[in-house]
Amino acid sequence: MDIFIESQFSGGHHLRAYPGNCERPHGHNWKVRVTVRARKLDRLGMGIDFRELKSRVASVLAQLDHQDLNELPAFREINPSSENIALFLYQALEPLLHDGRYALFSVEVRETDNTGVIYYGADQR
Repeated sequence: MDIFIESQFSGGHHLRAYPGNCERPHGHNWKVRVTVRARKLDRLGMGIDFRELKSRVASVLAQLDHQDLNELPAFREINPSSENIALFLYQALEPLLHDGRYALFSVEVRETDNTGVIYYGADQR
């Protein structure tokens, strides 16, 4: 069973060496969808409580919210592209969203309503 929540954060960035206007500083209201895959339900019939999932995701998104992403340690050497942000979020959330019943399945990051990426983790390729 796949359980997901959607959230968002606001942040600025620029793509170093990009051949276009995204090389200049700009911002997005990034939309994030986090999916957990549960193999077994708890005694209440839930894979993971939505409230618990939202809280854990919020704790990680708080590190990015209203930041210049290029200035954060995770993105000083690599571009804060949607792909790299999804990878960062997955790596930060994976240990928080893993127990015997469920595990992190995917992280979706959208720059706009029409563009985004989904990362499934290295084990799920």
